Amino acid sequence: MRAVVQRVSRAKVTVNERVSGEIGLGLLVLLGVGSDDTETDAKYLAEKIAGLRIFEDQGGKMNCSVQTVAGSVLAVSQFTLYGDVRRGKRPSFDDAAPPELARRLYELFVEHIRASGLRCETGRFQEMMQVELLNEGPVTILIDSRKTF
Repeated sequence: MRAVVQRVSRAKVTVNERVSGEIGLGLLVLLGVGSDDTETDAKYLAEKIAGLRIFEDQGGKMNCSVQTVAGSVLAVSQFTLYGDVRRGKRPSFDDAAPPELARRLYELFVEHIRASGLRCETGRFQEMMQVELLNEGPVTILIDSRKTF
């Protein structure tokens, strides 16, 4: 699984002109599921993201997690994180998980985030979404459950 994690002061996702999920201070997580991913990948990413220390402490150092600052998570599925453009200019999505697997692991990721005590809002799986955010810092972190980067 791959995630783009952005520290935000606010974020929301809209589907068909209706807000599907909205948070204040917290993390916007764009989540892609690969064809070889398992429940272990979903759990690993949820634990990593819940404890990720990218919020500033009183000394101005990135030393606090979203849990520490009482923030929330907005999780949005995004299969395009598995777009491969190494050959040509049109992305190949061969490594992205089929929709059934991707939905199951995305929902499992959300369950793990919520089980950690965090409020977690979501987008809508397999829908065209508009995502708005105010990135703080800006701080953007890339995480791959297979640790390829």
